[in-house]
Amino acid sequence: MPLIRIYIAQSLDGYIATPDGGIDWLRPFDTVDYGYDKFFAEIGTVVMGRKSFDVVRSFGEWPYGLTRSLVITSGALDDAPPSVTRVGADIARLTTALRASGGKDAWIMGGAQTINAFLAAGSVDRIDLFTVPTLLGDGIPLFAAGRPETALKLVGTQTYDKGLARQSYVRA
Repeated sequence: MPLIRIYIAQSLDGYIATPDGGIDWLRPFDTVDYGYDKFFAEIGTVVMGRKSFDVVRSFGEWPYGLTRSLVITSGALDDAPPSVTRVGADIARLTTALRASGGKDAWIMGGAQTINAFLAAGSVDRIDLFTVPTLLGDGIPLFAAGRPETALKLVGTQTYDKGLARQSYVRA
């Protein structure tokens, strides 16, 4: 059964973006090899919200190639790459479909609203959290207030160049 995974970077004070959605603060870490290629080889489906889709599209070439990508939105996806499909916001139904796919794992790529919806539904199996040694002071928090308590088990830690740290968790 495919796992549903989160693989994301956050600032030391818990933000995934600046208040305006900016992620330029991550650029100094672009050259760090933190195992993304190995991770992505295990992914069969990328799931994201509309805002994340728009941000990724602004980068130019679609970074996920032919990997199936699902965008949770009610709006049209003009000029979406062929591997992209629009889906509704029924997280329970989407979770069932992802688990029934029988293929590779699913990555809940972002943003915070989508990640928190999957967490609230109890659908996340693994979290790989990369903490970046930067204090933003304000921004979009990774974990929203009001989520149900979720017990996790630490299964690994790793440090990388430039002070980046990875903590890997599975559901307890």
